Amino acid sequence: MSQQGATRELPAIHRVVIKIGSALITADGAGLDRPALESWAHQIAALRRRGLEVILVSSGAVAEGMRRLGMAERPHQLHHLQAAAAVGQMGLVQAYEREFAGHGIHAAQVLLTHDDLADRSRYLNARSTIQALLEMGTIPVVNENDTVAYEEIRLGDNDTLAALVANLVVADLLLILTDQEGLFDRDPRKHADARLIPEGRAADPALHRFVATEFGRLGRGGMATKLNAAERAARSGTHTVIASGREAGVMSRVLQGEALGTWLKPDREPLAARKRWIADQLHSRGDLRLDAGAARVLREAGRSLLPVGVVGVEGDFRRGEVVTCLAPDGTPVARGLTNYAASEIARIQGEQADRVEAILGYQLEPELIHRDNMVLL
Repeated sequence: MSQQGATRELPAIHRVVIKIGSALITADGAGLDRPALESWAHQIAALRRRGLEVILVSSGAVAEGMRRLGMAERPHQLHHLQAAAAVGQMGLVQAYEREFAGHGIHAAQVLLTHDDLADRSRYLNARSTIQALLEMGTIPVVNENDTVAYEEIRLGDNDTLAALVANLVVADLLLILTDQEGLFDRDPRKHADARLIPEGRAADPALHRFVATEFGRLGRGGMATKLNAAERAARSGTHTVIASGREAGVMSRVLQGEALGTWLKPDREPLAARKRWIADQLHSRGDLRLDAGAARVLREAGRSLLPVGVVGVEGDFRRGEVVTCLAPDGTPVARGLTNYAASEIARIQGEQADRVEAILGYQLEPELIHRDNMVLL
C-alpha cells in the first residue's frame, strides 16, 4: 500500500541496522524461509556493493527451534524457551552463513544480553567488536542470547535490541521488516479501510493510539514495540522505516528513497554518547522520589539533582548505578548515574548539600546525580 511512484528524501545513509521478525524468517512458523533468506542476502550484498555498512538483527532462533522440536506454541517456561533458542540458533546461523557465502561475504554471530549493554566496559567492547567486524567486511548477525538470559536481564524483544544496536553503532537508519506494510491508523487485519501512515515523528505519543499490544504466536513484539524502538533509536539521530519484509526488493527500494512503509523521523538533537548509554538502560536499579520543586527544576532547567529535592528512596542500588527520578505523581522525570548508594541517600534525603559530610562523615560529590550523567525522559 505504498504511494505509487512516491519517493522520500532520507538523509545520507552510510550505516544501516536491519531487523527481520520471526514471522517473516520462518514463514509464519513453517521453518526457515529459504527463498526469503536468499532474497535478503542478495539485497544486503547489493547494499554492500554500494558502500553501505549493514548490521542484521535477526529473530527466528526460538521459532526455528520450536519447529525442530515440534512445539506448537511458544514456550512459557524460561528453560524451555532457552532450549528452543539453543536448537534454533544452529539452523539460523548456518542458513545465514550459507546465503552470504554465495556472495563472498562472511556472517558473524553476535549474541547480547541486557547486562552486556548495561555495563559500560562491555558496552564499549560490543561496539568495538561490531565496528571491527564491519571493517573486515562481514555482516554482523545480532540476536539476544536467549540461552543464558534470565528474566531480569532480558532485552524483551528484537525490536528493542535493534534500536539499542542502532544507538550502539550510531546508525543512520533502522529498517524494521515485519509482516505488515507499516503503521496503519487501524488494524488492517480487522479493518479493510485502514490507512497506512506514511511518515511521522518517532517521539509522537499520538502514534501509539493506532496500535494493539497483543503479541504474535512466534515473537514477543508487535507494532507497539516497533514504535518504542523508533523512539529509542531517535536518541542517536537514527531514522526508522517500518516496512513489509515480503515486499520484493524492499531493502534496496527503501534505501533508494521509495516511499515504502512508515518513516519515523527523529525530531530532537542526538544525545551525546554517554547520555545515550544511560538512556538505553532498560532496567533501573532503583527510584528517587522527588518533591515538586526538584521535579520542575530538572524538567525546565536540566540541573543536577541535590539531596534536598529527594523525599524517598526505593531499591537497593550502589554508587554509579542507573536510577530513575520520579515526580510526586510517579511520572519518570529523568534517569542518571547516582553518586551515592541507596542506604546513603536514605540518610541525606531532604538535606542541604553542605550537611552531607556532617551526616555521613564524608562527601563524595555535592550532587546526588550530576547533570552530565542525567537524561531527561
